[in-house]
Amino acid sequence: MRIDIWSDVVCPWCYLGKVRFEKAVAQLDWADEIEVRWRAYLLDPTATAEPKDLASAIERKYGPGAFDGMVKRLGALGAAEGIEYRFDLAQRVSTLDAHRLLAWAWECAGAEAQGRLKGRLLRAYFEDGANVASHDTLAGAAADAGLDADAALAMLATRDYREEVASDLDAAVERELTGVPAFVVADRFLIPGAQEVETFTLMLERARQRFGADA
Repeated sequence: MRIDIWSDVVCPWCYLGKVRFEKAVAQLDWADEIEVRWRAYLLDPTATAEPKDLASAIERKYGPGAFDGMVKRLGALGAAEGIEYRFDLAQRVSTLDAHRLLAWAWECAGAEAQGRLKGRLLRAYFEDGANVASHDTLAGAAADAGLDADAALAMLATRDYREEVASDLDAAVERELTGVPAFVVADRFLIPGAQEVETFTLMLERARQRFGADA
């Protein structure tokens, strides 16, 4: 069963959603039937490779107090799932190249490698305070995920995989996805947001009953 997940590597709910989703999948006795593909979504298309203050960016978008509220709420939710959010270290940067790298990983190494890379990028941004727009950071994440760092650097030095990222963004618009994470099962069933583990499990079972293992 194919599951396409639209998310961004600077989205805290996407990190929480990935961890919870993977815990839910691990509980399924048919987990080996699932193939996950991570799709690109840009929370801030105007962000640049030069890091900017995250708190200011959040409050410009959502209003005064939004950053402190996010830190408090997600800090508690993340801790319950084993995530140590470091919002004091995270900065606003472009994620275009991170998404190009994820598209490259899918094409050259497949779903499992792409999933490992996605997790490493989320941890780099939210727990290590790394600049995920930096090509060196991205290549290091690729190496940590079992991919070739030199090949990653060589790809990042080109404009390759921009079309794939643009295609993902267009597909999100076509599916009217206005928030992430968005888990699209068999291109017919949407699971929105960072659901609780039990909810993910229930909805995945329901999707399999409706669409079958080969969807």
